[in-house]
Amino acid sequence: MAKRKPTIHEVAYLAKVGIGTVSRVLNNHPSVRPATRERVLAAMASLGYSPNPHARRVAGGRSYTISLILPVISTEFYNRLLEGIEQVLSEERYEIALFPIFSPQRLQRYLESRSLAYQTDGLLVASQGLAHLLPDQRFPTERPVVLVDAYSPRYDSAYVDNYLGGQMAAQHLAQFPGELFAIQMQEELDEVMRHTVGQERVAGFRDGLKRAGRKLPDSHVFVSRFSAEGGRLALQHFMRQSKPPYNIFAGADLLALGVLEEAERQGLELGEQVRLLGFDGHPWTEARGLSTLSQPIEDMGGEAARLLLDRIRGYKGSPRARRFEPALIVRRSTQPQRNYAD
Repeated sequence: MAKRKPTIHEVAYLAKVGIGTVSRVLNNHPSVRPATRERVLAAMASLGYSPNPHARRVAGGRSYTISLILPVISTEFYNRLLEGIEQVLSEERYEIALFPIFSPQRLQRYLESRSLAYQTDGLLVASQGLAHLLPDQRFPTERPVVLVDAYSPRYDSAYVDNYLGGQMAAQHLAQFPGELFAIQMQEELDEVMRHTVGQERVAGFRDGLKRAGRKLPDSHVFVSRFSAEGGRLALQHFMRQSKPPYNIFAGADLLALGVLEEAERQGLELGEQVRLLGFDGHPWTEARGLSTLSQPIEDMGGEAARLLLDRIRGYKGSPRARRFEPALIVRRSTQPQRNYAD
C-alpha cells in the first residue's frame, strides 16, 4: 500500500506554528522571522513534506508563472538572459512561460490583449522596440510588466546602455589608422521596430567617432542578419571599398565571429590588417582573442526578475530604471602592436 503523504497541518503542528505561517514560508514571504522559517523548513524535511503546486496556486490566487516575451529563443544572448531570470525566479518557486515573437504576424498578437502571455502573474518583455509600438507605450494588461534589455518610462526596466557601448567602441578604434567600419545587426522584426539594439550601438559609434574627429560614411555601415555569415559578407563588402587596415565594430560577437573566419580565409592578420571589436562578451571570445564590449547579461536578467517580483508583491511606486554599462575587454584583435604616434 502506498505511503500516505504528510499534510501541511502536520508540518504546522511539528513546527509549532499556524498553517498560515507554513504557507508564508512556502511562498518565501519576507514577514517570516528567520528562526521561524528554519523551524518550518526543518519540520518539512523531517516529515518528507512536498507542497502540492496546484493547491499553492489555488490558495494564493496566483499562477506562480511568469511570461517572458522575447524575439527568439535560440541565441546565446537569450539563453544567458533566461539563465539570469530563472536563477531569481526559481528561488521563489516561479515557473517561466516563454513566448517567442519570431515573426511580425506573431508580434501582432502581443500587441493585443488576447495573447495567453497576459494571463500569468506578470510579464517580462525582452524586446527593445515592442513598447514603442503600443499606444502610449502601454501593454494591454493590468498585470505587472517589466522590460529587460529594453527601456520605457512607463515600466520598470533593466537594460544595458547600448549607445554608451557604441561610444566606447569609437573611442577604442579611433586610435588606429585606417578606415572605420561598423556592422549593424537587423532582423526581420527589427524592420517594424522604431528602436533597436543594433541602431543604438551604431548611433553611439557614429557620434563617438565624430567627437574623435573621425568619420563613418554610410557606405561603411553594413546591415546584416544576426549570423556569422553576416560577418563574413560584411568583411567582403568592406574589402571591395578600401585596402587594409580595416577597423571594424561588429554589433554582436556572433557577427564578429564571421569576420574572424573570413579574415583567416583571406589571409589577413588579426590585430594588424583587421582590427575587430565585438559586443556581448560571450565566454568563447577569450579563446578566439576577440576584443569585445562585455555586457552583464545574467545580472540584467536577474534584476528584471527582482523588479517584477516586487510588483507582484504589491509595490506601487513609480517606474524604476536599472541601467547597466558594458565593459571593454581588449584582446589580440585590437591590441595595439606599435606606437602610432611615433
